Amino acid sequence: MSRSYAAVVGGAAGGLALVAIVIGLVWFCMMQCKNFSNKNSETGSSDPSAQVEWNRGGGSSSAGGPPLSGPQGARQFTLEELEQVTKQFSESRHIGNGSFGLVYKGFLHDGTVVAVKRRPGAPRQEFVEEVHYLSHIWHRNLVTLLGYCQDGRSQMLVFEYLPNGSMCDHLYDTVQDSTQLEFKQRLSIALGTAKGLCYLHSLTPPLVHKNFKTANVLVDENFIAKVAEAGISKLLERIEDAGPSSRETAGDVFRDPEVGKSGTFSQMSDVYSFGVFLLELITGQEALKINFGSDESLIHWFGLRLHSEVLVQGFFEFVQFCFVRMFSSKHLRGCFSLQAEVERCLASNDLVDCRLVGSFTSEGMQDLIKLTLQCMSLLGKERPKMDMVVLELDQILEKEMTLTTVMGDGTATVTLGSQLFTSG
Repeated sequence: MSRSYAAVVGGAAGGLALVAIVIGLVWFCMMQCKNFSNKNSETGSSDPSAQVEWNRGGGSSSAGGPPLSGPQGARQFTLEELEQVTKQFSESRHIGNGSFGLVYKGFLHDGTVVAVKRRPGAPRQEFVEEVHYLSHIWHRNLVTLLGYCQDGRSQMLVFEYLPNGSMCDHLYDTVQDSTQLEFKQRLSIALGTAKGLCYLHSLTPPLVHKNFKTANVLVDENFIAKVAEAGISKLLERIEDAGPSSRETAGDVFRDPEVGKSGTFSQMSDVYSFGVFLLELITGQEALKINFGSDESLIHWFGLRLHSEVLVQGFFEFVQFCFVRMFSSKHLRGCFSLQAEVERCLASNDLVDCRLVGSFTSEGMQDLIKLTLQCMSLLGKERPKMDMVVLELDQILEKEMTLTTVMGDGTATVTLGSQLFTSG
C-alpha cells in the first residue's frame, strides 16, 4: 500500500514538475518574441519616441509612399533616371549643400520624393562597397539611403526626402512660416536624434558620425527627427585621397576639442557634438554665431551665462576638470543654484530661448542644462554614453509630459501626447 501511495505521489510530483517546465519554456519563448518585437520597433517601423507624436495619424515618414528600400539594400539608379527626376540637375531643384556634395530634390515615377546628393568623382569600387555597407544600416531615426549611382564623371546618393527640412530652419527663425517648437517638442526631437546616434554606436564595430550638427538633424512631416549623413565621413575617407582633414574647419564649434588635440574621433566626439545641439535647442541660437572670444570655449560661454560670479571662484579651473562636477559638490551647492539661474536667465533673456516661455518647468530645463553640460565636458571620459543620454532625455520628457507649469500665473495644465505637436 505504501509503495503504491509513494508511486502515486512520485508520479504526481513528476507531472507537476513537467508542467512547470513546459510553462517555463512557453514563458521564455514569449519573452524572446517580445524582446525581438521591441528591438525591431526601434530599427523597424514603429515610432522611436513613443511618448510623443505629431498627430495620431503617425504613418510613414517617406513622402509619397513607402520607402524603396529598408534594411535589405539600396537600389542602383542609372544616370538617365536621376537626370530625369531632377530635371537635369537644374538650379530650380537645387535645395542645399552637404559634405558629400550638392543636394537636389527629385520625384520618382511612383511619386516618391527623394533627395539626390551629387559630387564629382571617377568611379571607385570603394564607393560601391561603402554604399553597400550603409544601405544595411537602417533605423527610424536615420535618414534612409534609397539608392546610388556613379558614372564616368560623378557619384550620387539617393536618400528619402524630409519635407520639414533641418532643425536649423525651425530654431534660428530664418523661415517665416516655420513651426514654433515648444520645450516638449524640442525634447522629443532631441530624444529621437539621440536614439539615431545611439544606434550607430551600437553597431559592431561602432559607427562614429564625425560630422554631427544641427544642420544634419532633419524632420519629416510628423516632425520625427532623423540624423542625416550617417557614415558619409567614413565613405569620403575611403574615396578621397586628401582624407577628412581637408573638410575640417578650425571654427567648427560642434567638433570635440579632444579631436583637435589627438586628431582621433570617438563615440564621445559625437556626444560632445550632441551637447552643442542641445545648447542650440535651449537657446534658439546658432552656435557658430554666439559671440564668445577666440580663446574661450563654448562651454565657458555657457557657464558664464549661467552664473557670471563663478568666474572669480576659479571657473576655468573647474571647467578643465569637468564643469558638471559642480552639481554634485556640497561646497558649491549653496552658492550655485541652477534652478535660480535658469529663472534669472529666463527673466533676462540671457540664455533660454524667449519663445520657450510658458512651455517648460524649471526642473525640466534644469535637468536638460545638466545633461547638456555633461555632454559638453572637455574630458571625453567624463561624458555620458549615448544610451545614457537617451535614458536621461526619456525621463526628462516623461516628467514634462506629466505636468507642465505655465510660467507667470502658476497654474498647472496637463498636456496630452496627441496635442503635443499641435502648433498654436
